Amino acid sequence: MSFVSQIPAAPSALAAEHFARRLALETDCADVAGAMKAGEVDFVLLHVVGSPEAYARRHVPGAIHLRHAEIDAARMAAWPDDTLFVVYCAGPHCNGADRAALKLARLGRPVKLMIGGVTGWADEGLPFATGGEPGALAA
Repeated sequence: MSFVSQIPAAPSALAAEHFARRLALETDCADVAGAMKAGEVDFVLLHVVGSPEAYARRHVPGAIHLRHAEIDAARMAAWPDDTLFVVYCAGPHCNGADRAALKLARLGRPVKLMIGGVTGWADEGLPFATGGEPGALAA
């Protein structure tokens, strides 16, 4: 018996519940890029770590630079209460997106984490924007 099958798989109903919960909390780089390419951007993408200089060097196109330390009720009042936020940070070695997601959730805001962050975006071979503005995904 392999290490894979040594512990039995969860019942299908439990697995469906687990994966539905994960998808309610996370999205990935390919889905974000796909939404952008299709013109279906129904979320606000937040680059939540680093300095303005780091953001200017390289960020996901369309992302607004808003460090997790700057997220509060007053700042978030710029968006309607039902706005979905997608947060990302440097990558799996960074917890800035988790911190931002926690703050947003505690403020009652819908939020998803873009798994992989900058590292995942690069791994997918997707283009980055530069400069101090969000920019757009090149076609």
